[in-house]
Amino acid sequence: MKLTVLGSTAGTPSRTNPASGYLVEHGETSIWMDAGTGTFMELARHVDPGTLDAVLLSHTHVDHCSDLFGLYGYLAYGPSGDVPIKVFAPEGGPDHLASFARATAEHTFNSVLDFDEVFPGDAISVGDVNVRFGDAIHPVPALVTRLDAGGATLVYSGDTGPGSDLAEMAEGADVLLCEASIAGIRDERSYPFHLTAGEAGEVAERAGVGQLILTHIGALMDPQVSVGEASAVFSGDVGYAEQGLTLEIEGDG
Repeated sequence: MKLTVLGSTAGTPSRTNPASGYLVEHGETSIWMDAGTGTFMELARHVDPGTLDAVLLSHTHVDHCSDLFGLYGYLAYGPSGDVPIKVFAPEGGPDHLASFARATAEHTFNSVLDFDEVFPGDAISVGDVNVRFGDAIHPVPALVTRLDAGGATLVYSGDTGPGSDLAEMAEGADVLLCEASIAGIRDERSYPFHLTAGEAGEVAERAGVGQLILTHIGALMDPQVSVGEASAVFSGDVGYAEQGLTLEIEGDG
């Protein structure tokens, strides 16, 4: 299974790094996981967007879903591709996105994108990739995502604060792609719906993952400081989801 980082900035894209978005490939299967601002053009550098097997959205905050409308335009009015493309989104997500497009049931938006709501505990298959969802702690419905294929496992936190299903979902994973939005040590003023790098490291250690990749780090933060904070509590390898990073995930299968 191959992971390509299309963007990893928290909240807003920077001049050199789009918001959250990742391409996951295994065999003939390709999945766009989160469609944050600026990631559609990066996606198109790696694959023809019209050949995607599915889009997985962790939640519907703008920095994780806005470029889905780029895919919509590509499929409806541009080069097109094999339509409809499946889009899996958490509770309320399909209606929220359709309302922005002012899309009725008969609208082109709903003929090129085929939406399914998914909930914590649900499991689906996309090509030869098995996907399970867990609960994330965020102000809107949000999901932790686990992908298994060919004996390899990738777990993505999405956006979440402490208390989610992340550690359980990540148990034994080869790679944990985990948000680390908060700098330094949590205190009473810290936002409850994101993680510190140290907390990401604690989850990785508890789950026994092979490698931790930190993502969703703000443009004004130093990613290497975050890597150091996670490394202080996680005994395995810690990296940063730099835009353009490609990682071959090798499992036991």
